Amino acid sequence: MSQQKIPATVITGFLGAGKTTMIRNLLSNTNGKKIALIINEFGDLGVDGEVLKGCGAENCTEDDIIELTNGCICCTVADDFIPTMSKLLERENRPDHIVIETSGLALPQPLVAAFNWPDIRTQVTVDGVITVVDSAAVAAGRFADDHDAVEARRVEDDTLDHESPIEELFEDQLTCADMIVLNKTDLIDGAGLARVREEVASRTARKPVIIEAKNGVVPTSVLLGLGIGTEEDIGNRKSHHELEHEDGTPHDHDEFDSFVVDLGPVADPVAFVESLKGIIAEHDVLRLKGFVDVPGKPMRLQLQAVGSRIDHYFDRAWASGETRRTRLVVIGLHEMDEGAVREAIEGLV
Repeated sequence: MSQQKIPATVITGFLGAGKTTMIRNLLSNTNGKKIALIINEFGDLGVDGEVLKGCGAENCTEDDIIELTNGCICCTVADDFIPTMSKLLERENRPDHIVIETSGLALPQPLVAAFNWPDIRTQVTVDGVITVVDSAAVAAGRFADDHDAVEARRVEDDTLDHESPIEELFEDQLTCADMIVLNKTDLIDGAGLARVREEVASRTARKPVIIEAKNGVVPTSVLLGLGIGTEEDIGNRKSHHELEHEDGTPHDHDEFDSFVVDLGPVADPVAFVESLKGIIAEHDVLRLKGFVDVPGKPMRLQLQAVGSRIDHYFDRAWASGETRRTRLVVIGLHEMDEGAVREAIEGLV
């Protein structure tokens, strides 16, 4: 008797949109389903996996959480994702549902296409692709061009490429979505939210379902069980990169860089965070996240920054035998001066 296909949900979205928080909330109410998580991060420090491993969900143990930190998942499908899926499917106690959190820099299209590989398509189907959007960032115009100004410059320079890598990536993630979650709506007013809805809808010719959320809280029944079978429709969701490289030229992420900064203990975390805001603004850091060792505190301080907006809170106690240390992963555009950023952050302690 043939086995029923395992549904897999792909959760994508730009850096800091709130994907990990939404998954953590999802795991607190799985309705008895055994969930397996595959987490991909851009950079060498697995912050999101650490956060989710500490959530204590009964139906998603630490063994059910798999981290891929060898690069962006859309670039390492054959090397990382396919073998990982194969091992997961070989388990005697297979999951009821697979949730995949992509890096904030990932194109979801190549990942969804991988579900058409012969060894996977007979066992797993893409239940749906969910794109999480930082509503406050969009409301602030982070992904909107001044079209009049661009057109004026194009008159002066017809070689100008007016689409930034960030803007294209944002549109690519929306293009692949079956559902778009406008997250962090509590940070903007009604008029701002209306503008965000209009902006997001204008970025994709497809018309996926758009819902709103605060703090990543969306019922599990809404996120899981879409039953789309997205892999069957991937040809209608081509990204900018796929359209540009249809001749077979591979794409890369040379426009983005990431590095890890190791620091000593941070005695005054409030002052530390305030100083980080200045460094982020000065050097156009896109994303900064990690863990901080605060002397005298038994718990680890988690730090998450999107632009100059920084959230920090004590997430769990330092484990017995665990080395207490401060480690931050910094993500920015290729033009970011790593040396200057590293020196500035190291100078805070």
